[in-house]
Amino acid sequence: QPLPDPVAVMSITVRTRKFMRNSLLSRRQMVVDVLHDGKACASHAELRKELARAHNADTELIFLFNFRTVFGGGKTTGFALIYDNMKEAEKFEPQHRLRRIGKGKPKGDTTRKMKKEAKGRK
Repeated sequence: QPLPDPVAVMSITVRTRKFMRNSLLSRRQMVVDVLHDGKACASHAELRKELARAHNADTELIFLFNFRTVFGGGKTTGFALIYDNMKEAEKFEPQHRLRRIGKGKPKGDTTRKMKKEAKGRK
């Protein structure tokens, strides 16, 4: 499958490479390069919107992570996973990534230290 054309947003270019269809995990996975000359990198929400438009997917099914900006700026690289449906995403994605998009279980209110102190009082 050919790579989509680079998508430009406010002089920010989004390119994908190493595109792979992973049918066992029901997802498409790729490396995302964001070129942003002299500007801050786009937010994850903007990048998800652009990837959804380029790959014909729902923004809720796109997970972005591990973005690193090269020394000197201008280019940021990370990973993107586009799931076929939310059921598969909830099955395979870790809870912290699901929480980022508002789909995961909320984290407990008690910290490890609070649990240890309560245990000592019993």
